[in-house]
Amino acid sequence: MSIKGKKVGDRPEREVRARINHEIDCKEVRLIDEEGQQVGVVPVREALAKAEAAGLDLVELSAAADPPVCRIMDFGKFRYEQSKKQQEAKKKQTVIEVKEIKLRPKTEKHDLEFKIKNIKKFLQQKNKVKITLRFRGREIVYADTLGMEVLNKVVEELKEDAVILQSPKMEGRQMAMFVGPK
Repeated sequence: MSIKGKKVGDRPEREVRARINHEIDCKEVRLIDEEGQQVGVVPVREALAKAEAAGLDLVELSAAADPPVCRIMDFGKFRYEQSKKQQEAKKKQTVIEVKEIKLRPKTEKHDLEFKIKNIKKFLQQKNKVKITLRFRGREIVYADTLGMEVLNKVVEELKEDAVILQSPKMEGRQMAMFVGPK
């Protein structure tokens, strides 16, 4: 069941929030000042006093370390920079989809050319393509001859544009092969 494009049970990803100022509940911390210089291991109260004197926040960077690593910085600016980094990372990632083209052993020449043209278009978009040849009824008898003949025609047409990722193999009543962009 979905409500306006959201599936019930989907939760937005919670960001792991760093503890700041009085949320830090340990006795000592390894302190890094606002210029990035290591101050050393100091009591939390002293670190908080230094942060308040500078008009900044004490932010816990690594809670797993012993003692925890804290830095004096502007937390609002830090969160803003983190969100910008995440947006940049999201922009740079590419999603490779697997498109599927379905054929029959008796697909006519023009229809086959049209489907090959679509395969080339998918490959130019840097997507992988699954080419499926479906056999119905008694056509399964001709899987080794007629089926391979059709797929070999497709491979012949695509040899400049594609790399065969998986050669044709039978999966029940259909023969499938995968091609990817060069």
